[in-house]
Amino acid sequence: MARLDTRTLVSALIRRVQAAGGFATIVAKGDPIGGIILVQLLDHGRFGTVLERMTDLSGRQTMVPCGPKDNPQDTEISDYISKRKRADPDLWLVELDIAEGERFAAEILCNG
Repeated sequence: MARLDTRTLVSALIRRVQAAGGFATIVAKGDPIGGIILVQLLDHGRFGTVLERMTDLSGRQTMVPCGPKDNPQDTEISDYISKRKRADPDLWLVELDIAEGERFAAEILCNG
């Protein structure tokens, strides 16, 4: 089965979150076909978990926490994201501010 391109998946995620009453925006656009997708979950405007879409050993897509752990400061998360963008200019960064943001990300990005 053919996979949807990154641009289409990101667009679908943003529309799904906004339709549910949340906030979603593209912070960084990467390669429209196959760029890596990072999802920054916000909690009322404050930085939260960073998730990355990855393929597990069985070949399924899954959302995996990445970046600083154990209640990091906003600057630690910003530094991590900046470092990732410098290392991979094809990377997409999407911010979501909605309850159960991880569920929305997995629903669209892993099952799309």
